[in-house]
Amino acid sequence: MTGSGTLGVIRGAALYVGALVGPGLLLVPALAVEAAGPASIVAWVGLLVLSAPLAITFAALGARLPIAGGVAAYVREGLGERAGGVTGACFVATSLLGAPAVSLIGGYYVADLTGRGRATAALVGLAMFAVVVAANALGLRVASSLQVVLSSALVGVVLVAVLAALPSHGSHGWRPFAPRGWWAVGSAANILMWLFIGWEAMAQLVGEFRDPARQLRRAVALAFAVIAILYVGLALATITTATHSSKVPLADLLAVGFGPVGRDVAAGLAVALTTGTMNVYMGGSARLAAHLARESVLPAWLGRGAPRSVPLRPLVALVVADALLTPALAAGAVSAATLVRSTSACFVAVYVLALASATRILDGTIHVLAAVALALVSVVAVFSGPYLAVPVAVAALTVGGQTARRRRVVPASSSSSDSTGSATNVVTRLI
Repeated sequence: MTGSGTLGVIRGAALYVGALVGPGLLLVPALAVEAAGPASIVAWVGLLVLSAPLAITFAALGARLPIAGGVAAYVREGLGERAGGVTGACFVATSLLGAPAVSLIGGYYVADLTGRGRATAALVGLAMFAVVVAANALGLRVASSLQVVLSSALVGVVLVAVLAALPSHGSHGWRPFAPRGWWAVGSAANILMWLFIGWEAMAQLVGEFRDPARQLRRAVALAFAVIAILYVGLALATITTATHSSKVPLADLLAVGFGPVGRDVAAGLAVALTTGTMNVYMGGSARLAAHLARESVLPAWLGRGAPRSVPLRPLVALVVADALLTPALAAGAVSAATLVRSTSACFVAVYVLALASATRILDGTIHVLAAVALALVSVVAVFSGPYLAVPVAVAALTVGGQTARRRRVVPASSSSSDSTGSATNVVTRLI
């Protein structure tokens, strides 16, 4: 099979790594240590093992269904239109819940650099939302290539810091190994899941490789090797250099590796990476929400208004909700761990749906790998515990609201019954 695009092994691998590496690296590893102590390394290794069948399964889905649309399109193909709608709604929920945590992560790195406190972190977070609204309202975009550059810079800096920190702290912080018991390892895996979301994002780019049959496998293998080295090194360094309850753990790590300049580098990367990521995801979520609204999955008023590349109503709704959550998060009314775990639970739900669909679409060895991945992700889902209520509530509200709205609409023609399928196809192009 020959592709029509220009992706080679190196660039393809870089895009894969860029899809996984993001602002979560600024805080999530420390949250995992806080949840399980040094035993969190077991969660890291377990999720890396899970990543292999995940990457292969989504690559196979991309080759089998070369359609724009990503994971929601795969869910629709295997499980039906309603499941595809729930998948889209869960993606919107991840932006709603994850953006305040991401913005405040960047805010705390600036506050640490300037010697300020939570109020400064909250103001920086709110300023990021203002930039995101202005950029999307003006039609500005952060190119995916820039995101890859930022992610690559973060990877390089972290690897150098890890290499510098480990020799001087190699035996620190490892006792007791499992201070909160072995069950806490599952909780750490649930938190860390945020860092392993992204394998599905590249599936729809299979056709962009010049020689997909040969290059895709190599790109996935290279990306997996880079991620494995980065994540294991980061896990070891975070455990050995962890500062109790630090809100800027990467700054602490970089300070060990680079000295005071490390904190400057951490703050700069935090602001650039978080603002860029928020701009991309908030714009995409706004478009997704508008399409879901037009198909009665979300309230109809979100889909009204003049056509724009980024619909203003859902964008403003998302930003207002997130701007209200950010000060509450800074004040301690809501914890970052709570938002991270709620977001991870939504991501896990999406992966469960996608992999369940894959077991119906794929066959042969890939079918077995999809089933293995589904079983492993389901185990991670169990450790979401009460946070599973979040995606369950999203699904219930989505299906219930969709049913209620459709009952109020009299179909104008027999073609109306097919509207959800066609719209889901449009919606899933945005994921």
